[in-house]
Amino acid sequence: MFLLDTDTIIYSLKGNARVISNLRAYAAAPKAISVITYGELYFGAMKSAQADENLARVRRIGEIFPVIDVTRAVMETFGSIKAKLQQRGKPLDDFDLIIAATALVLNYRLVTNNVDHYVRVPGLDIVNWSV
Repeated sequence: MFLLDTDTIIYSLKGNARVISNLRAYAAAPKAISVITYGELYFGAMKSAQADENLARVRRIGEIFPVIDVTRAVMETFGSIKAKLQQRGKPLDDFDLIIAATALVLNYRLVTNNVDHYVRVPGLDIVNWSV
């Protein structure tokens, strides 16, 4: 099972051949996005020059992939990870931590190009489909 990070979705929309190839290779594997990713995509569409067209794409993505809501378990995991990373002096953006916590709680593999970014999260299974 895969949780697709925002950058992976954007790469696919821009036609990144490796991401598209991996989406095809893992077509039968369950894939989802976080509600955070959905919100980031929606924000990007709203501020774009082709807002209507891009909003339609975002809504279609929300139909293709299940959108995982933030739960109490996700937020508890988020709080635990955030505290540990701050103690180590290696904080991450809250939205990225919520995405990571979602993957951890659901035992999903996070698909992201930001491997160096997410590698700080202990126990997170990460794969990069864009290289």
